[in-house]
Amino acid sequence: MFSVLFPGQGSQSVGMGKIMYQNFDYVKSLFEKADDILQKPLSKIILEGPKELIDQTENTQPAIFLISYTIYEVIKKETSFNLNEASFFAGHSLGEYSALACSGSLTFEQTIKLLQSRGRSMQTAVPKGQGGMIAILGAEIDKINEIINNNEQFKCYVANDNSVGQIVVSGNVSDLNKLSEELKKNKIKNIRLPVSAPFHCELMRSATEKMRVELSNTEFKKPMVKIMSNVTAQYSNDPNQIKQLLIDQIEKPVRWREIVINMINSKVDKFIEIGPGKILSGLIKRIDSNVNLIQVNDITTLGHLPLTRRAERVLKNAYLEASERGLDVAGSEHLLLAFLREKDGVVFDVFG
Repeated sequence: MFSVLFPGQGSQSVGMGKIMYQNFDYVKSLFEKADDILQKPLSKIILEGPKELIDQTENTQPAIFLISYTIYEVIKKETSFNLNEASFFAGHSLGEYSALACSGSLTFEQTIKLLQSRGRSMQTAVPKGQGGMIAILGAEIDKINEIINNNEQFKCYVANDNSVGQIVVSGNVSDLNKLSEELKKNKIKNIRLPVSAPFHCELMRSATEKMRVELSNTEFKKPMVKIMSNVTAQYSNDPNQIKQLLIDQIEKPVRWREIVINMINSKVDKFIEIGPGKILSGLIKRIDSNVNLIQVNDITTLGHLPLTRRAERVLKNAYLEASERGLDVAGSEHLLLAFLREKDGVVFDVFG
């Protein structure tokens, strides 16, 4: 049994999706559609940068969704692998929106609009420079909760329970500095993250209220695959419940470690990460090193899945070229002739 995973913020990079954009016209159409919907050159920001622009939350969130959705479409069109046979779809934070779009609960247009609004409202919820996040390494969640709850000198919040020994905490900068000192006293390693806002905590209250309006006015359909919730670490396929959980998600911690454990306990033994990077696979490896992990982050990694439709067609045509010449076995020359039957792709570009 397998599950499909969709990454969240932090997986973005300038140039992500470029090879797909250059090779498939329908991918280019999706990029152009995103630009039209958002009324901004998101494609240019993704493909050319600069990094400062793609790292702005209101750009990051729709950009990561666009790449995840694009890869999903490429897999659907170019391979015979059916991702909708998955036991679960699970996305990390904004990745839950990607999961909902790919499962048919939300349309492409609905999702990218919601994520632009979500990113903008989360970015502006706290004045720039006043809030932040730190990653805590090598400590368990119970120990971090104990330190936070038993200290009146600062007020911080667990934002992400990502993996065994990896927890992210949000708060005001002054409180995070005090927490960092307390962690050092306990010999617990912590690193300030390059984000400008304290996500997934009550400091996001204004973002919650803005997204409550946006989500309340959005029609959700029942997803075709079970969707794991970041808030409950359980699946839900009820559109009204999903809507409420997405509202709650803005201030609630991401329970990724529990989500993964619950999927494994449901007999999932293979995880396919769809989107830029391979952050989620790294987190899962620390939770359970026995599961099978596959990352598809561009067409160069499609080979991690069963044969693509194009590969199946090329092989069939190679044998056809050989048989037309009275041969029982196809050689490299027949494979080249089969490639030349294709209407696009690298070989066609060179020899066509």
